[in-house]
Amino acid sequence: MYQSPRRLCSALLQRDASGLRRLPTPGLRRQSPPPAAAPRPASPRLLAAASAASGAARSCSRTVCSMGHGTSRLYSALAKTLNSSTASQHPEYLVSPDPEHLEPIDPKELLEECRAVLHTRPPRFQRDFVDLRTDHPSSHPPIRVMQWNILAQALGEGKDNFVQCPVEALKWEERKCLILEEILAYQPDILCLQEVDHYFDTFQPLLSRLGYQGTFFPKPWSPCLDVEHNNGPDGCALFFLQNRFKLVNSANIRLTAMTLKTNQVAIAQTLECKESSRQFCIAVTHLKARTGWERFRSAQGCDLLQNLQNITQGAKIPLIVCGDFNAEPTEEVYKHFASSSLNLNSAYKLLSADGQSEPPYTTWKIRTSGECRHTLDYIWYSKHALSVRSALDLLTEEQIGPNRLPSFNYPSDHLSLVCDFSFNEEPDGLL
Repeated sequence: MYQSPRRLCSALLQRDASGLRRLPTPGLRRQSPPPAAAPRPASPRLLAAASAASGAARSCSRTVCSMGHGTSRLYSALAKTLNSSTASQHPEYLVSPDPEHLEPIDPKELLEECRAVLHTRPPRFQRDFVDLRTDHPSSHPPIRVMQWNILAQALGEGKDNFVQCPVEALKWEERKCLILEEILAYQPDILCLQEVDHYFDTFQPLLSRLGYQGTFFPKPWSPCLDVEHNNGPDGCALFFLQNRFKLVNSANIRLTAMTLKTNQVAIAQTLECKESSRQFCIAVTHLKARTGWERFRSAQGCDLLQNLQNITQGAKIPLIVCGDFNAEPTEEVYKHFASSSLNLNSAYKLLSADGQSEPPYTTWKIRTSGECRHTLDYIWYSKHALSVRSALDLLTEEQIGPNRLPSFNYPSDHLSLVCDFSFNEEPDGLL
């Protein structure tokens, strides 16, 4: 029998939410990394809430997400229904529960609690915003968009083989605080995430209390389900601040390739700015990984572009697309987006000297197969209707360090991308 994850994880939501209470101001984190086996004291209340949630998650996992063929069949059967044509059959799985019963929390308070948990780890990397403003004035606050593949916990611990990353750096109790700290530091208005496998027990209950509305769309056959003690399937998540935007329309898209339904998904939402009443579409996706799948990714990208063409009414609605495309700029799927009739530009090209070159990397890791340094993550935008006012610079090689990512400093093998957008007051021609 189908069981709503809202019911299955209700205990997690309540415990995780109720555990976040006011604490004394914690001290600053030390400047050097801890010994590998050193204990890490943490904020008692948050640690207790995390432990309770983890225990409940394990119980939930034994009931619904346990390993074996039964689990795969259960999630496969569930996820097969979650495509663009039938997603409405299970809206409780795709749209977060009503958060009104949860007490709002102060982001500064949550940030303090995260830093208390992380106080023996090295400090966050310093990254600066680069001012990219041109002659396009705006009378309204910018829209800050964050794109990030946060690394699914099950994959980080069970499949990805980060040979230079200490096992202790991947523990969820602390890694989730590093993820939250990154989000809280940049305070995005819109948050686009990939490889989310802790939506219902971590991100939805916490971010909803910070004022975000969230949507989650899992992969139909998530590789997380092959990992022992997994927390369910990973997928894409999209959050936006409810005090800034109103949801007009939402679509969950299961991508196709050569007419075949695939394991990759996207979320596309039309939002209306409450300050300006201007509408735009925001989309998040995660395309097929691995060398040898270039044509497959290309087909997925074409399918996504066609869906976005329909959603934006033939490019009448401005568009922002965030994603881990698993594709270098030399691949066909990148070229499809760059030459699309949607008139898209890649925001991070603007950081280059000529404004035409992508960053040298957005992911940098060392696996058993060797060192991988690639540009795979992008924020695309309607270049005639929107302007990039600033973009968060990337980490330097020196900051990343010889062991690459993830690490005690940084929770994912992918870097977050953050841009501030504004509407052009007078769009010049087509979007």
